[in-house]
Amino acid sequence: MSAFVHLVERFADLLEPLFHATAAAAAIVLFTALVRLLVHPLSRAAARGQKARAALQPRIAELRKKHARNPERLQRAVLELHAKEQVSPLSGCLPSLLQAPAFLLLYYVFSHASIGGESNDLLTHRLLDAPLGDRWTDALTAGGVFGGAGLVYLGLFAVVTAIATFNYRLSLRLTATNPAMAAAAGGEEVPGMGAVTKVMPFLSFLTLVTVAVVPLAAALYVVTSTAWSAAERAVLYRPESE
Repeated sequence: MSAFVHLVERFADLLEPLFHATAAAAAIVLFTALVRLLVHPLSRAAARGQKARAALQPRIAELRKKHARNPERLQRAVLELHAKEQVSPLSGCLPSLLQAPAFLLLYYVFSHASIGGESNDLLTHRLLDAPLGDRWTDALTAGGVFGGAGLVYLGLFAVVTAIATFNYRLSLRLTATNPAMAAAAGGEEVPGMGAVTKVMPFLSFLTLVTVAVVPLAAALYVVTSTAWSAAERAVLYRPESE
């Protein structure tokens, strides 16, 4: 933990000439970008995997007709088809799973006054008027919705809402232009995956709740990562004709 604190402080020192008092916040954004850059190859692999699953949809439709009265046999046949074609139905989950430790690390560091027996100086840093270790409830207590810290959160909420709206519209557009891709994303060969995929376009809106309840530093990670995901998805899943 102490090593991570020193890393963020080092980033903040490097960015201080450009961002001054908000250098630590900028360092967290930079850290998030580096994490997403490291995970990007897996995101590209996940996109290729989804396109490969889309290509299998006609054969999966045939299996559904063949085993319409035997759901268990259908599930086994579909999984066998994926194994034969070397396509993983769960490959799209890896990028999200590998990002979780980075988020939890930020959450832990900015939730504790001391790290490794030393005072956690990162808690003294701010994003404008909002301390990086505070939550939205702290901002409301300190100055209300339109106080200095409250306005920082209103700005973050506005950004998250814009990203969520973009993701929702992108999902609708991809579904309309490529039904096979949407069917592949549904993942009906994995129990429960189809239901999860149907609500995926709305999950970005739940990021509003996350931003409100976690320390501001962790909220910055979430907002930056969500924005990266939106841009990445728009590029990786765009129709080939575009």
